[in-house]
Amino acid sequence: MKRFQVKKVAVLGAGVMGAQIAAHLVNVKVPVVLFDLPAKEGAKNGIVTRAIDNLKKLKPSPLGVASDADLIGQANYEEHLEQLRGCDLIIEAIAERMDWKLDLYKKIAPFVAEHAIVASNTSGLSITKLSEGLPEAIKPRFCGIHFFNPPRYMTLVELINTPTTEPKILDDLEAFVTSGLGKGVVRAKDTPNFVANRIGIAGMLATMKEVENFGLTYDVVDDLTGKRLGRASSGTFRTADVVGLDTMAHVIKTLQDNLNEQTDPFYGSFGTPPVLAKLIEMGNLGQKAKAGFFKKVGRDILRFDLDSGEYVPAGEKADEVYGRMLKRPAAERLKLLRNSEGPQGQFLWAILRNGFHYAAVHLATIAETARDVDQAMRWGFGMKQGPFELWQEAGWLEVAKMVQEDIDAGRALSKAPLPDWVFKGPVADAGGVHTAQGSWNPSKGVFEARRSLPVYERQHFPELLLGEAGPKFETAGTTIEENDSMRVWTLDGDVLIASIKTKMHAISPEVCEGLMAAIDLAESEYQGLVIWSGDEPFSAGADLQAMLPAFMAVGVAAIEDAEGFMQQVMLRLRYANVPVVSAVRGLALGGGCELAVHSARRVLHMESYVGLVEVGVGLVPGAGGLTYIARRAAENAETSTGKDLLPFLTEGFTAAAMAKVGTSAIESRQLGYVLHSDLIVPHKDELLFVAINEAKALFAGGYRAPHKRLFPVAGRDGKATILGSLVNMRDGGFISQHDFHIASLIANVVTGGDVEPGTLVSEEYLMTLERQAFCSLIVHPKTQERILGMLNTGKPVRN
Repeated sequence: MKRFQVKKVAVLGAGVMGAQIAAHLVNVKVPVVLFDLPAKEGAKNGIVTRAIDNLKKLKPSPLGVASDADLIGQANYEEHLEQLRGCDLIIEAIAERMDWKLDLYKKIAPFVAEHAIVASNTSGLSITKLSEGLPEAIKPRFCGIHFFNPPRYMTLVELINTPTTEPKILDDLEAFVTSGLGKGVVRAKDTPNFVANRIGIAGMLATMKEVENFGLTYDVVDDLTGKRLGRASSGTFRTADVVGLDTMAHVIKTLQDNLNEQTDPFYGSFGTPPVLAKLIEMGNLGQKAKAGFFKKVGRDILRFDLDSGEYVPAGEKADEVYGRMLKRPAAERLKLLRNSEGPQGQFLWAILRNGFHYAAVHLATIAETARDVDQAMRWGFGMKQGPFELWQEAGWLEVAKMVQEDIDAGRALSKAPLPDWVFKGPVADAGGVHTAQGSWNPSKGVFEARRSLPVYERQHFPELLLGEAGPKFETAGTTIEENDSMRVWTLDGDVLIASIKTKMHAISPEVCEGLMAAIDLAESEYQGLVIWSGDEPFSAGADLQAMLPAFMAVGVAAIEDAEGFMQQVMLRLRYANVPVVSAVRGLALGGGCELAVHSARRVLHMESYVGLVEVGVGLVPGAGGLTYIARRAAENAETSTGKDLLPFLTEGFTAAAMAKVGTSAIESRQLGYVLHSDLIVPHKDELLFVAINEAKALFAGGYRAPHKRLFPVAGRDGKATILGSLVNMRDGGFISQHDFHIASLIANVVTGGDVEPGTLVSEEYLMTLERQAFCSLIVHPKTQERILGMLNTGKPVRN
């Protein structure tokens, strides 16, 4: 079968979403051209140019590195429609006006390649009605593709077909969006606002209504509806500010315009909340307007008060009794909330009940299965559990009875009863909608398994919902060795996997011992070793707490021994006779970074944040990180005709001395911790698949470890140059005396110490300098203040 290839994408519309979709395509190496209207003044591409320039300023950044914005092609509809002929996928992302979209489709239709997929990023307009404006030849290749904002970070993409969309088109697009863009796909029915926004916005409206009912303030509500409730940390109203109140109002209007009492029994609760209307009238549209439900004035956070129309001090927290309730097991938690007498507890039960009620009533009309709803709310709204998962965990029939009792008593938002399938039949018998056989499809009356597209064979451990059957990384495969710190195992008998189990995957002495044993075993019986854990982070670094008891008992000699052993592990990784591949996802800091850079290869998820951060606790990298910087500088300098090492060393020194961390795998490459031969993987669940195959490919190619060789260092002259800059920074008040001292020790290691420029040294020699610097700092009072501050508060101490 011919494979669908996406060699180039066109994005139509350089607004907030269009520009950021283009940015993410650049992140994953997909060539993209961004279109918009010709500018009325100046250069015809002016609108697109300004949008691309704005991408470089956005926080959080939509780009892996800001300079990659220049890779986005620029075009306008007047001059460049011919470029569409070379595009395999065309994503329309213009304003939510049906007439504007249909007019644009007529304009582009003659230029669409005969194989290209055309997709609209509408957030809620009817995909079927949009398709009616297309020629018959394009209709089978048209569908909806709804990204969530911001596209780089939000997992969810909804795909929506029309009656004329070819099934293969949706399968091809799902494969590309999943593996190529790293997204989680939910197929939605063509109903207003699709799945996530239908459930999510209805939930936000219901929450605002209950806030009025119970007289709560926005800061208290956000404290209740954020992490405590297993939802996005921004809570309800801060999330609305981030999304944009005008955007939220538009999505609400879509519900109001396209639904009625007959099609949605909750329609009466879809009125625009008075506070939202007032804020929009004031022009306070949220974060982008620097004022919405909340407003920052200096260091103070204020909240809007509708009664006075003014902003008043915010920061009030929820009653801690409800915080304790929310930590209880699900069944106990919901009963406690339902029976609570205080307004905060009653409010929490009300919004959960409303969510269960709405999802159950609308499941059959908006989605194929309950899985689609729960995945959409996880991936699109940052929930730890979707509504059906929580309901099922708390006891399906018990919760159903509580919800129906409230409906009958008139306490719910709608009189619509829960569907019959909730109380009788397969769901009631199974105790929920998610089972080992699949998730409930109310239209077919069966539990339906996940789609089995070839792309999902790349995910050894896909994200599972509560009640679903599937392999779990903690127990899958064949375990070779396991203790509290590490599991050494294999999936296929060919490649060994080492999974760190400590908190934050910190590298303790036991982890080091486990890695040493894993390398020995891999060399004797396997094709390679992959260091991978099924959850984030890769590793937050060395386990300082594990070293403290030995330090207190024996003194600095114990620390020197522990550091020396970590250095031996790093060299053992580097010179292993089989390829060692680090599969990195999330944080790889300090010792985690050192673990990665000493591996034969790195395979990284796009959202990997790599760096040497020891300076933050008053230390220097002590497990080979500085040695790596010096060695890489020497290797890079080999390609130069000049003999001066310092230009090749400056970036690495600065990164370590300033504790720089890459804000993506791409930026981590710029810092020197990721090489161009390493692989960056868009989808987190494909990381292990790619890493195992990389290890096998290296082995099949006759992998041999690099030779141990001496390399030149910058010596005392390079050190003097660096120290000169540091003196200026210290005397200018940019760094403290202790910062200066630490940076001086880093400079001493990376330049090789008091030796002539160009002196050849070994890794072991530089590692000795590392150990000496590390151990001199661990006994320094100011470093100890930093370490204790970090352990006690989790925040760096500046001294």
